[in-house]
Amino acid sequence: MKIASWNVNSLNVRLPHLEQWLADFAPDVVGIQETKLEDHKFPDTRLLELGYRNVFVGQKTYNGVALLSRHPIEDVQIGIPGFEDEQKRVIAGTVNGVRIINLYVVNGQDVGTDKYAYKLRWLEAVHAWVAAELQKHPQLVVMGDFNIAPDDRDVPDTSVWNEDHILTSTAERAGLQKLLDLGLHDAFRLHNDEAGIFSWWDYRAAGFRRNLGLRIDLTLVSDALKPRAVASGIDREPRTWERPSDHAPAWVQLAQG
Repeated sequence: MKIASWNVNSLNVRLPHLEQWLADFAPDVVGIQETKLEDHKFPDTRLLELGYRNVFVGQKTYNGVALLSRHPIEDVQIGIPGFEDEQKRVIAGTVNGVRIINLYVVNGQDVGTDKYAYKLRWLEAVHAWVAAELQKHPQLVVMGDFNIAPDDRDVPDTSVWNEDHILTSTAERAGLQKLLDLGLHDAFRLHNDEAGIFSWWDYRAAGFRRNLGLRIDLTLVSDALKPRAVASGIDREPRTWERPSDHAPAWVQLAQG
């Protein structure tokens, strides 16, 4: 089962890209972030025509998440249980016995701001929820745009992206590590130790051409799934297309269980 995560940065703009990529890459399950669509505008009929069942939650202009699957999606959860949040950032479902949580993690704006404090609270709530989910669903994938670069291999310049910078600050990385400590593994790092492979590049300053990016789009697999995670990577191809998202899809391939 090929499972992917992609921040499309507006599904309204990027639907043709998504259609092409689904045909080319043929994932079984896709978690999408930043759909930026109210629910009545979500292209559910079109995606069904392409062979993808879908569940989604969105809002105007900002946020919005969805799960697409070539197989039935069961036991759908929208939002973090017990955490009141108007922002549409979380959706989960079970596909072929694998529990899949799709996250659009808070950006945080800048270290020390109210939005940064909200990000840290949000991560704590996710941690508590994932801990409970693992008890019920040992076969678990947590994926999405994490807005955190896990370590120094995932940034282009450590003099800029350091413990005092948003997306790489000490508290943000500690929040991610606490999640991993529950028994989750960064699937990309199971197969690749190389530095300088990114999933996001700023539109400005020729970021993609110069490879000035960050690896902030992650697929995390549980202990039970780790032996089945036979391949993983980042598909840079859609980032080369005209009017691309600033993110590229991250993916993990699970062998049959």
